[in-house]
Amino acid sequence: MSGSSAPAAGAAASPSSAELRRVRFTTLMAQSTEWYDFFLYTTAAAIVFPAVFFSADFSPLAATLSSFATVAVGFIVRPLGGALFGHFGDRRGRKPALVVALLLMAVATLLIAVLPGFATLGLAAPVLLTLLRVLQGLALGGQWGGAVLLATEYAPPGKRGAYGAWAQVGLPVGLGLSSATFLVVVNLVGGPAFLAYGWRIPFVIGGLLVLVALAMQLRLHETPAFRDIANRTTSVPRSPVVEVIRKHPGRILVTIGVFLVVGGSFYVFTTGTLAYATGTLGIPRETMLVIIIIGAAAMAALVFPASSWSDRYGRRRVFGTGVVLTLLWLLPFAALVASGDPLLVGTGVVVAMGIGGIMYGPTAALFSESFPVHLRYSGASLGYQLSNVVGGGFAPLIMTSLLASTGSLLSVVVYVTVMGVITLVSLRLLGAPDEEGTTAAPGAVPAVAT
Repeated sequence: MSGSSAPAAGAAASPSSAELRRVRFTTLMAQSTEWYDFFLYTTAAAIVFPAVFFSADFSPLAATLSSFATVAVGFIVRPLGGALFGHFGDRRGRKPALVVALLLMAVATLLIAVLPGFATLGLAAPVLLTLLRVLQGLALGGQWGGAVLLATEYAPPGKRGAYGAWAQVGLPVGLGLSSATFLVVVNLVGGPAFLAYGWRIPFVIGGLLVLVALAMQLRLHETPAFRDIANRTTSVPRSPVVEVIRKHPGRILVTIGVFLVVGGSFYVFTTGTLAYATGTLGIPRETMLVIIIIGAAAMAALVFPASSWSDRYGRRRVFGTGVVLTLLWLLPFAALVASGDPLLVGTGVVVAMGIGGIMYGPTAALFSESFPVHLRYSGASLGYQLSNVVGGGFAPLIMTSLLASTGSLLSVVVYVTVMGVITLVSLRLLGAPDEEGTTAAPGAVPAVAT
């Protein structure tokens, strides 16, 4: 490695039980509030933004597609956020990168809460909305990698999977809370008042919750793994992002493929199905929000056991089981949704989201173990965030377009199946990760299987 002097750091003493509890809860709080804000936007894009931020001259389909396009923008910039915060986090530490990411998310979410709509600002409204979504995407792009490393780099030996679950469960918790908040506000402030101002209330709550998570984050120390690598090296890379791309391009590409169906299927089962069910099937949005909340609970319930199983049986084995189950559930899911019956639609979504927890839980440890410590923030963030662009960001848009052109949910089944096959091949190529949590060799990383 070459570059400037490494940041000063004290000896990486073993954390106390009290500190480990703070790490777990702070990780959960930080991830939950960031995902709450991110999903809040996604839910609003499906049921609110088409009417508020786009011209009344647009057809319902055109307004929905335009709204989902702004959702996709948030995904597109997430790798940039991962690169920026990964650079900062690998050079200066996980903690300062996380603090800045949380602050950026809070500011963006609070500004969305007060942004006037198309009736007031005209074309400036969707433009400003898109810019604020960009800030949200940058923040989440930087937050995920840091939160995952905060959990896994503090983990005792043999418990990386279990500790990584505290970061991963933030996604279903944030999704469930955002949907529940919307549901409560819809019932308290219904009808025209909801579109006029009621939808803004959850965004205000979200911004304030992130500030609480920020205050908690400031109380934590730097991770033991980062302090250890800082003590044992005399220099840090000038650009960790450039170095990880130069030294481990194959590993980045493989991790992109590994997560492809996880992100893609998740947004098909949630955002895409939410829009289809409310817009085409005529299911009330309140009913669909309840379904999403139950699905998020099912996903959260399986994140913890799946993550712990990965400590015992291996990351790839548990993760791959979730992928296979997802592919097997696609046809039943399509049949249940096509029925138009809210109970059957709900069954399809809840089971699909529960299976998603089996894949998502081990991802934190799987990705963090796939890169050396000094490049881990950059490498894990790039793989995860680029995969979300390809698989997740455009999934609702692609699903809506496929249904508009074919009129059949089978086209969506084929779409997700292709992603699943790519994921299984990539998982085979990934090779066995460093599941022992060793950090003795800064440049050591498992080889990509051939």
